[in-house]
Amino acid sequence: MSKGPVLVWFRDDLRLSDHPALVAALASDCPVIPVYIFDEQSPGFRSMGGASRWWLHYALDSLDQSLRDKGSRLRILRGAAMPCITDLIKHYQAQGVYWSRRYGAAEMAVDASIKAWCKDNSIACESFNGSLLVEPWMVTTQAGQPMKVFTPFWKSARANNTFAQPLPAPQNVTSTNGPASPHELALADLNLLPTNPDWAKGFSSFWSVGEAGAQQRLLDFLSDGLKGYGEDRNRPDRNNVSRLAPYLRFGNISPRQVWHVAINRMETGECPASERDLTVFQSELGWREFSYHLLFHNPSLATKNYQARFDAFPWRQDQAALVAWQKGRTGYPIVDAGMRQLWQTGWMHNRVRMVVASFLIKHLLTDWRDGEAWFWDTLLDADPASNAASWQWVAGSGADAAPYFRIFNPVLQGERFDPKGDYIRQFVPELARLPKEFINKPWTAPEWVLRDAVITLGTDYPHPLIDHKIGRDRALAAFSAINNA
Repeated sequence: MSKGPVLVWFRDDLRLSDHPALVAALASDCPVIPVYIFDEQSPGFRSMGGASRWWLHYALDSLDQSLRDKGSRLRILRGAAMPCITDLIKHYQAQGVYWSRRYGAAEMAVDASIKAWCKDNSIACESFNGSLLVEPWMVTTQAGQPMKVFTPFWKSARANNTFAQPLPAPQNVTSTNGPASPHELALADLNLLPTNPDWAKGFSSFWSVGEAGAQQRLLDFLSDGLKGYGEDRNRPDRNNVSRLAPYLRFGNISPRQVWHVAINRMETGECPASERDLTVFQSELGWREFSYHLLFHNPSLATKNYQARFDAFPWRQDQAALVAWQKGRTGYPIVDAGMRQLWQTGWMHNRVRMVVASFLIKHLLTDWRDGEAWFWDTLLDADPASNAASWQWVAGSGADAAPYFRIFNPVLQGERFDPKGDYIRQFVPELARLPKEFINKPWTAPEWVLRDAVITLGTDYPHPLIDHKIGRDRALAAFSAINNA
């Protein structure tokens, strides 16, 4: 008698290589049914933002094509995961279900319910670490408590854990030819792509979505971008960033692959970077791990202040200022360049992310949750852990946060990290003719300079929403009020 099939439930691991759940399913010698469930109905699940939906569409299409090349295909469903999985098990008379773990509270609750149902119905059910270098519960203080500071977290994670070598992609994926479940959909039925208008139409010129694109992006970065990363990762006018965040968020590549390929390329001389460059890059992977550690132990990271004293912070309600920030019309060129890069490409340079977040929170006194929500909708790499942890870090309300009184001067940040104004000229083209002396502070340019640059302030480009010193003093006063309460 032939064995019944097993399900491999793809979630944030949309690839075939280094996929422990897929490997385990294939090792069962049962036919494998690959499944993806678009779930916005399970209790507590957060709806995916628009940019992430765009990436998800092409990542699922890429995964399906890869599976077809291996002799299988991806089954797509929409709905709450629990009834979808149980219906699939019953329809295909499946013997088991395998998946990579998730670390949000609502997702873990769903997974626990499915595991309990499988146990009650004698269905094999196994989960695996397919998304992190180290599980969030494996790094603790000596007292067994969660870590709250990055440096000891990362030191402990590296010292006490061996990051497993990535697994190869399977040669074939033996599937089943049974009739499809009546709940299965075509990818287009998910309606993930924007229309009327297609605001994402420019994304495809910046990104090659999917597993092959992720692996090529990593190799290109190691060849051309890692050298000098230790210093130049802060320069948005240079190419010393990996741009791997969307691929990691959707699991088109695993952190284990990134970790070990980088080391191997360094050892073989194929990557002309220094050990410091590699160490700094690895620490960026470490921040992603730390963010998941925080999310696992603080499920409301995206909605509640990690530090409760910030509950009393006197946020301002200024919708016009928020919209100006969202549209890149603040009057500070480095801020506006970042916000327009985000809108045009679905991504923003990390240094500029800190600058724009600091400006919104501290100069405009806008609640960090409003910024987190905008990034959630517009970032291709809107990650449930990193997005929330990073916004709280900038706000000063998070774990191991930047102190609230650290207030970036957007002019000085631009002059330091985009000294010639190349980044600003790319994304704020109305300022392209300004000399570098004035491109970060156009309001200081003499009238004849503005005239030669064909700029009328207040018409072609806005005046600053707020003077830096006024904004800084106001932010410090607000922080003092809760600090002394």
